[in-house]
Amino acid sequence: MGARKRLAAEKRKEEKKQQYFAVLKNCPTSPRKMRLVADMIRGVEVNKALDLLKYSSKESSRRVEKLLLSAIANWQAKNEGVRLEESELYVQKIMVDSGRILKRLRPAPQGRAHRIRKRSNHVTLFVDRKENVVEENLNS
Repeated sequence: MGARKRLAAEKRKEEKKQQYFAVLKNCPTSPRKMRLVADMIRGVEVNKALDLLKYSSKESSRRVEKLLLSAIANWQAKNEGVRLEESELYVQKIMVDSGRILKRLRPAPQGRAHRIRKRSNHVTLFVDRKENVVEENLNS
């Protein structure tokens, strides 16, 4: 690895240490259904997002709720002295990517077969403080 690539990789590592996130891999729900839930909480304050997920009728909202609690726990691990209520945390970014696809065959009339694609997805959720966004805008 050259010096330029190594320096860029170290810079990315340092930036990643400043971010608070949680990742859910191989969730057996289609990405399209999961994106409906993700769009519901993107940019929303954390306590409101937890309420939205708890009372949502969608099945995938339970998994995203658990993921959000994990991201909050990751934030608390790095910020031990700060209270969660005073921190003004919000869902900064949530991404839903397609995961592996299990391909199955279903019998069809006249000796044919139809292919069934059982989809899964990967969800990445980032949380951040509102103050960090305001400080960055003032510095620019």
